[in-house]
Amino acid sequence: MEVPQACIARMKHINLSFAACGFLGIYHLGAASALYRHGRKLLKDVKAFAGASAGSLVATVLLTAPERIEECNEFTYKFAEEIRRQSFGALTPGYDFMARLRSGMDLILPANAHELAHNRLHVSITNTKTRQNYLVSKFSSREDLIKVCLASQLTILSSHTFQEERGSTWAAQPVLLASSFLPIYAGLKPVEYNGQKWVDGGLTNGLPILPVGRTVTISPFSGRLDISPQDKGQLNVYVNIAKQDMMLSVANLVRLNQALFPPSKRKMESLYQHGFGDTIKFLLKENWFE
Repeated sequence: MEVPQACIARMKHINLSFAACGFLGIYHLGAASALYRHGRKLLKDVKAFAGASAGSLVATVLLTAPERIEECNEFTYKFAEEIRRQSFGALTPGYDFMARLRSGMDLILPANAHELAHNRLHVSITNTKTRQNYLVSKFSSREDLIKVCLASQLTILSSHTFQEERGSTWAAQPVLLASSFLPIYAGLKPVEYNGQKWVDGGLTNGLPILPVGRTVTISPFSGRLDISPQDKGQLNVYVNIAKQDMMLSVANLVRLNQALFPPSKRKMESLYQHGFGDTIKFLLKENWFE
């Protein structure tokens, strides 16, 4: 039987999408490390990268500076430890969470990150006025890229569903800042980008699925995903949170808490290893391992 050309094109067009997850982003770094070390065959076929919250940051690094994933790990451990030392975590008066996060991005992203990301990276952000979701994929400068990613950093649960809008022309570093913004943290102002104010993309689309090809989904939450933890002995019940199907389980409730407040370094190292291991299983299953 002849395979339709549309199906062949879909099989050849692969995207990677990293879910919103806050401080569980270390799981994504484990997944990215496994892809970089043992998934080169897959990465050669990846046409686009997408993400929300911490997922947008990891997607950006995997696309623009995969050789610096280990540096991201070290920064993440130190950043989390710094937050744990604060009296009220990231809420501590006088502690500039966004400036600290930005400093790490400035150190890791290459000078031409926006050029490498242009039309290949899709960052989920939310407009504060319209509450609509946007997937930004056009970056005119490194500064624009960072701003957009920073505005979409942490998934906050929302009961609203907003219409997505694509195809607008945007620019690169402000995009990352917008994707990473944590509105739950009092005293922080939304990221200003392209003349408007933006916050967490995880509010409206925590797991971007691109319209063309197959989107391989990655999340530290157990659910209907390609790469994720597999919680055992749970009821087969799922809830959709910002377009991400999560299993209703005690383990996922614990993970939601850890997404808001960084766990211990030992737990973060375990999350990294789980991200690495779950990705290896996927690569073996799909015959992409090398």
